[in-house]
Amino acid sequence: MTAFTPVASLVGGVLIGVASVLLMLFHGRIMGATGILTGAFLPTSAGDRGWRIAILAGMASAPVACKLVTGGMPALDVPIGSAALIVGGVLVGVGVTLSGGCTSGHGVCGMARLSPRSIVATLVFMAASFATVFVARHLLGAA
Repeated sequence: MTAFTPVASLVGGVLIGVASVLLMLFHGRIMGATGILTGAFLPTSAGDRGWRIAILAGMASAPVACKLVTGGMPALDVPIGSAALIVGGVLVGVGVTLSGGCTSGHGVCGMARLSPRSIVATLVFMAASFATVFVARHLLGAA
């Protein structure tokens, strides 16, 4: 069963939206997580690494901030094995490379800019997600 968390989802969505707008406003850059991660290791210019590392540090420290605000760490339940996580990670990496971006870059920033490329990419991401959940739950019997 999937948990319905409207307040947490709304707060998270607002924070992602505000962060995306601020990054575009102050740096003229799209907030795509994979592009940020790649650029932190392979920066295109000398001043390009700092803001990327700051965003990644913010992503990594978010559970600690959640604990400070709520008193508890976010629940983490990974119902699959390490092999499946590795295969999934590789498939996501291939998909990100083929589509020229990830769901945050295309789905949040590209859709907001009405980019046709991002709209198509997001539709493909969503269709693949729907198909994956259908196969996993109804054909393979996963919970």
